[in-house]
Amino acid sequence: MNAIHLPDQNSMFKLDFLKFWHSSASSGTSPPGGGGGGGSKDSRKELSGEEQSNNFTTVHPVNCPRNGMTSGLSDSSPVSSHTMDKVKIAKVSLESYYHNLAAQHKERRTRYQLLEQRMEDEGLSSEQKDERRHQHAMKETEFLRLKRARLTVNDFEALKVIGKGAFGEVRLVQKRDTGHIYAMKILKKVDMLQKDQIAHARAERDILVKADNEWVVKMYYSFQDGSNLYLVMEFLPGGDMMTLLIKRDTLTEDEAQFYISECMLALHSIHNLGFIHRDIKPDNLLMDNRGHLKLSDFGLCTGLKKSHRTDFYKDLSLAEPSDFSWASMDSRRKAESWKSRRRQLAYSTVGTPDYIAPEVFTQQGYTKSVDFWSLGVIMYEMLIGFPPFCSNSPQETYKKVMAWKETLAFPAEIPISKQSKDLILRLCSDAEHRLSDIDDVKAQPFFQGVDWEHLRERPAAIPINVKSIDDTSNFDQFPDADLTWPNSVTKDRERDRCKKDLAFINYTYKAFESFTDSPRHRPVLASLPGAAAVITS
Repeated sequence: MNAIHLPDQNSMFKLDFLKFWHSSASSGTSPPGGGGGGGSKDSRKELSGEEQSNNFTTVHPVNCPRNGMTSGLSDSSPVSSHTMDKVKIAKVSLESYYHNLAAQHKERRTRYQLLEQRMEDEGLSSEQKDERRHQHAMKETEFLRLKRARLTVNDFEALKVIGKGAFGEVRLVQKRDTGHIYAMKILKKVDMLQKDQIAHARAERDILVKADNEWVVKMYYSFQDGSNLYLVMEFLPGGDMMTLLIKRDTLTEDEAQFYISECMLALHSIHNLGFIHRDIKPDNLLMDNRGHLKLSDFGLCTGLKKSHRTDFYKDLSLAEPSDFSWASMDSRRKAESWKSRRRQLAYSTVGTPDYIAPEVFTQQGYTKSVDFWSLGVIMYEMLIGFPPFCSNSPQETYKKVMAWKETLAFPAEIPISKQSKDLILRLCSDAEHRLSDIDDVKAQPFFQGVDWEHLRERPAAIPINVKSIDDTSNFDQFPDADLTWPNSVTKDRERDRCKKDLAFINYTYKAFESFTDSPRHRPVLASLPGAAAVITS
């Protein structure tokens, strides 16, 4: 009897890939005229019973390329670029699958090690430890079941639209089976492709997965369908800093100290992971139900890998699985004009350049210090009532930013302390002299008295009034918004669909905390019409 050799991960991939190639050829997916990677009919014979029983070691190649994926084919059977695109999708999908398996095993082992460490720190008895291990094993088993289940928009009930942007919208949703409340960001794939925003969408998803800490909005799920990308995140009912500034006009220096301190720690948390946010502005500073800040909207963030660069998607033929794993006015008129235009600017495709450091515009390279420039601009706006470079158009704003040494001025009619002015000037300065080290920042006189170690435990400078877990009073209201789910069926050309499929490979994500934590929730929606069918399907 022949010995049975179990395949390693690499040979398993080869086997699956060859099976895919064989099935594709047999199903007639080669181009008209007899071309394609399938070869002749005789070369696509079925495996015998003996060969099937030992198919780990005996697989008939079917004119499969010998050198890469585009070489080794005979001149008589050329493979169309369309077929090669489909093969590329299959190859990257399979490799991503095995790559994710290895990553999941590592994450599971890490969670177990953390459990053991916590039990040692708590000094539990042997019986208590065994009980904890048993509970943990049950959670891991349930998590595996959860990961196998396909998530769709029908698993959620849309409650309200709480934000609109250039490429989609944000909805307040409730998960049908658990009753948990989330914020769901919906991005249109066609807009991502047409406006070269794929890299931004990929960057945001990858960074929300990696930057899992108290200063960053928590993401629980990401998934997709034929038309859209979906990011399901924790709902922060406090609204954003932009809304607070519009309501309050200006903040006191004590209030500004609190929020700028939290912003500093939030930026430090992502800089430690190697990220540069590049889009720090009041719109992207969200507040939880206690009034503490969290960073959001990482679409322009950079620092992880080449799939976060726009030029990567110009040619996906070289993509690898690892690429996808992650006029002059006085101060009063300025403030009035800024507030009247502020919300419209947030919804534009280009956005506002008011908070962008000058070296970003020059495209000559920059560091994490660009985020500290943005924070200096926000601090100025908190204390003065409008950003230092605001103008009637983005073009005028750009000119002022580039000439910041002449245009950065403090109006005499709105006095602020010397410590505040000095910090703003240390943040909004040349890149070489700009504050960018957290220890140097903490040493500034403006932050005197700040308890950096317990900042998030103290009461917020401005209490947030939240009436219920789905209270959206701190967000814009869209009473006429259509809450039906977008149509997931598209009529893309086949080649466009292949490009779309490859661009968004490995986008799906489910957090371990999505069912082991207890996010805030309302009663489960099982009693609503149609809910039971969704839950039991």
